[in-house]
Amino acid sequence: MSLNWSSKEQKTQNQPSAAGQKRARNDATGNKVTVVLGAQWGDEGKGKVVDLLATEADIICRCQGGNNAGHTVVVDGKEYDFHLLPSGIINTKGISLIGNGVVIHLPGLFEEGDKNEKKGLKGWEKRLIVSDRAHLVFDFHQVVDGLQETERQAQEGKNIGTTKKGIGPAYSSKASRIGLRVCDLLGDFNDFSTRFKNLVHNYQSMYPSLTVDVDDQLKKLKDFAERLRPMVRDGVYYMYEALHGPPKKILVEGANAALLDIDFGTYPFVTSSNCTVGGVCTGLGIPPLNIGDVFGVSKAYTTRVGIGAFPTEQLNAVGELLQTRGHEVGVTTGRKRRCGWLDLVILRYAHMINGFTAIALTKLDILDVLDEIKVGVAYKLSGKRIPHFPANMDILHKVEVEYETFPGWKTDTSAARKWNDLPAKAQSYIRFIENHIGVPSMFDTKISNLQTSVSTGVQRLTINVV
Repeated sequence: MSLNWSSKEQKTQNQPSAAGQKRARNDATGNKVTVVLGAQWGDEGKGKVVDLLATEADIICRCQGGNNAGHTVVVDGKEYDFHLLPSGIINTKGISLIGNGVVIHLPGLFEEGDKNEKKGLKGWEKRLIVSDRAHLVFDFHQVVDGLQETERQAQEGKNIGTTKKGIGPAYSSKASRIGLRVCDLLGDFNDFSTRFKNLVHNYQSMYPSLTVDVDDQLKKLKDFAERLRPMVRDGVYYMYEALHGPPKKILVEGANAALLDIDFGTYPFVTSSNCTVGGVCTGLGIPPLNIGDVFGVSKAYTTRVGIGAFPTEQLNAVGELLQTRGHEVGVTTGRKRRCGWLDLVILRYAHMINGFTAIALTKLDILDVLDEIKVGVAYKLSGKRIPHFPANMDILHKVEVEYETFPGWKTDTSAARKWNDLPAKAQSYIRFIENHIGVPSMFDTKISNLQTSVSTGVQRLTINVV
């Protein structure tokens, strides 16, 4: 998770070269960040993986999205729900960072922190750093989100199925260069107030029914600003110092997932940010050279919230069983998740984009009761295999899935903590997944140790995420 640096190497890296001399190339680029990303449509169990890794991390970062994300972590019998805070905030010895690529709804941030504090999350405000370049989500962004969904339903007969948390409108404000950032809120408040009023007017011109109590909102924002101020840092400088200072273990937890990425997901039924590995660099202000391990997280089957193409969806008893046994209800929305067989086409596609070091396969035990288990291995269009994941959603709706069928293991695997604890048929299922996408799985008792062993010529990261 980190690159060990000697003090001599550190000094060489930071010391300017003598005048007229060419600086010698130093292949030591600083500490590496370990990245955890969703490999499907979200809800894969990233929070569990991050929480296990975060126990030994020095810094835990969020780089994109907002409180449309939902991670549930259970510690000592207490269940914590995180939407905007990095779920690594539970680690009392680490620092959690909300990067510039995140859009922040301040009422939601403090409500979430206070709610979890009542459950036992103590001192979280002292362990949280917020980038001064992060954009703000306002209450009216959330109202606009709902208005846009209603408008889509009326005009097209369908909506995107957003969380109505204002994420899309906030990123739209950012891209239109009319958004407001944390540094604006903490700067000249008179100037901030003027720009806030202009932003409200901009949206009211598009949505005449939108009403905003500007004075009340500004009063609340001024109060939030003072509570937020001690947490704010220049995020780029903070990360640079962390990367090029003493050895540190730095963890980045992605929100949402590859198939919800604004560029690479099942557009337009996607989120509004880059939730693939490129978003780590732009959302934290760090170079690609400092990206270390990239762990993809996938369920042993597939789920999706909201509408949009879902080739392996099972609208039958199998889908109902997966939904019931897996307790498949969205943390953020409370909506039931659609369920289906594992789709290796989308996992392979996610690996193409992210370059996964390993795949964390979660909820394997949900499959324990099945007599047979299917895995989608290819898409066909007009009877012919297509070698890529379709960009066009009309085409994706038309594809026929080619399946491989495996015998069920009919054994309880919920207590399995090591590879050898799994029945042979479950091992075969996992090995097929590894071989098909070309990425080893993660499986063992202590994820933070990242113990490795060699199996059939492939480095197997042995980590428990079942």
